[in-house]
Amino acid sequence: MTNAIQNRYDFVYLFDVENGNPNGDPDAGNMPRIDPETGHGLTTDVCLKRKVRNYVEIVMSDVAPYRIYIKEKAVLNRIHDEALDAIGAEGKAGEKGKRGKGEDVEKAKKWLCDNFFDIRTFGAVMMTDKNCGQVRGPVQFNFARSIDPILPMEISLTRVAVTTEKEAEQQGGGNRTMGRKYIVPYALYRAEGYISANLAEKTGFSDSDLQLFWDALGSMFEHNHSAARGKMNARNLIVFKHATALGNAPAQKLFERVKVERAGSVEKPPRAFLDYRILIDKEGLLPNVQLEEKI
Repeated sequence: MTNAIQNRYDFVYLFDVENGNPNGDPDAGNMPRIDPETGHGLTTDVCLKRKVRNYVEIVMSDVAPYRIYIKEKAVLNRIHDEALDAIGAEGKAGEKGKRGKGEDVEKAKKWLCDNFFDIRTFGAVMMTDKNCGQVRGPVQFNFARSIDPILPMEISLTRVAVTTEKEAEQQGGGNRTMGRKYIVPYALYRAEGYISANLAEKTGFSDSDLQLFWDALGSMFEHNHSAARGKMNARNLIVFKHATALGNAPAQKLFERVKVERAGSVEKPPRAFLDYRILIDKEGLLPNVQLEEKI
């Protein structure tokens, strides 16, 4: 693996959705997540990380050192056994019972960091009965929040075809069944994130990993289209690069330099990205903090 990054980063990420559901809540009938006190839309950090993983899996073909640990239908114990076998741990793959202890855990953890992009980026809890420890990742998101309150719409759907003969008879040959889906007509979301050089040193998160992460934020929605998600786009990525590993300014002070305002009448609900303007205060920025727009 190449050397870990040497600088701390903070970033502001803006993305939008049109006639789609950016992050449904399974405990609320898959309704878009919402802050009940303010009406602002929410998108979880887990949702954003999932899209980064999907992009990396597509682009890098899921081969070492860019394999993906958390993915659909992954059996984690199989991966843990693979790691423990690779470092020569006691026990055999597939055997029942606890496996992985002492130095084996640390060796397996390093092997997994070296081979899996999402572990060395986001971290992972790998303490199953095939124990490979726990990794705290250097890259973290806050929940994304919409700039303005949203009003999700519940849309009724019809289906011409049916599944069984009995269902067709019950409907008198009409072959119509009903369904529902939620959409947000339009919303611009803002997420804020942090990249720790100190944690990157422990996982091996490198400059090439960092560039791949920026690429993912810029392009991940292009490979995630579906009828449920509508039209989603990455709109801006403002990155603050610190001169040192510990950082040279508080993250919140840097985030306050990025403001999003309405460009038109506030009496009408926003329906396009052009209804907003992004204001970035570059004046008086510390010389040991660099600002760059990646999108």
